[in-house]
Amino acid sequence: MILLNLLHIRHALTVAKTGSLSSAAKVLLIAAPNISRSIKELENELGITIFERTQNGMVLTPDGEEFISFASGIIRHIDDVEKFYKTGAKRKQKFSVSVPRACYISEAFANFSKTLSKDAIEIFYKETNSQRTLHNLQNRDYKLGIIRYAKNYDKYFTAMLEEKGFVYELITEFTYSIIMSKDCPLAKKENISFNDLTDYIEIAHADPYVPSVPLSKVVKEELPDNIHRRIFIFERASQFDLLSTNPETFMWVSPVPQATLDRYGLVQKKCRDNKKIYKDVLIFEQGYKLTELDKQFVKELNKTKNFT
Repeated sequence: MILLNLLHIRHALTVAKTGSLSSAAKVLLIAAPNISRSIKELENELGITIFERTQNGMVLTPDGEEFISFASGIIRHIDDVEKFYKTGAKRKQKFSVSVPRACYISEAFANFSKTLSKDAIEIFYKETNSQRTLHNLQNRDYKLGIIRYAKNYDKYFTAMLEEKGFVYELITEFTYSIIMSKDCPLAKKENISFNDLTDYIEIAHADPYVPSVPLSKVVKEELPDNIHRRIFIFERASQFDLLSTNPETFMWVSPVPQATLDRYGLVQKKCRDNKKIYKDVLIFEQGYKLTELDKQFVKELNKTKNFT
């Protein structure tokens, strides 16, 4: 059994943050050799090399990056426990979810926020890709997650989820729609094909992910080369600002509620050539018991998914 020294872990985290033993020593107000000794003992206990010692300082190894990720979560939770019991603070309700960038999910979250009581509460809502959502849950930064993937990759994702000990439940299946400004020429077409999109600017994400599948293959499927102009934006509000301002732009999305389209002056269309089916899947760790807040969010999600 590995018995880790919390002081050693804190030393390693400080070195990772500052990049050198001398800088860490100034922050921690202890001698650099003592910090170096702590890290050596930690590495020996774990059987890994956390840092590569270089002329430019202490550089994390791949094992070190993984360890620091876990260690950050451990120390954060320990600090929370100490703060709670030392201050005698009233226990806050907490809710956290990591999700894909999707309007029907954000609308469910907005409706969920209207149901909150007056009690103390902390809520975290993160829009990101499936890989980061999995990391967020494994690191216990978030309790619930929603991942999105193409249905043809179902076996890769279910195998990975089962291996990592996640419970998973299908929320919805859909084909992507296209949204664009009401002033875009595409908005006036009854039937849109892939060829119709060639001369327009696609707003896209650059972070597709499928476990055990080469990134190059996934990117080729998700970002085909028939589009010559793309703008990569990871923040949804900026995507919608650009769509509503530039009539040459379009974006592939899970179906969007009409109220959101009206708010930004957008039009939603289907592409007759697009037959690919995607899945949004709710995930959480085995053994985790859904709270009343979790159940309320899922309830709102089930209402808004009808848009898809």
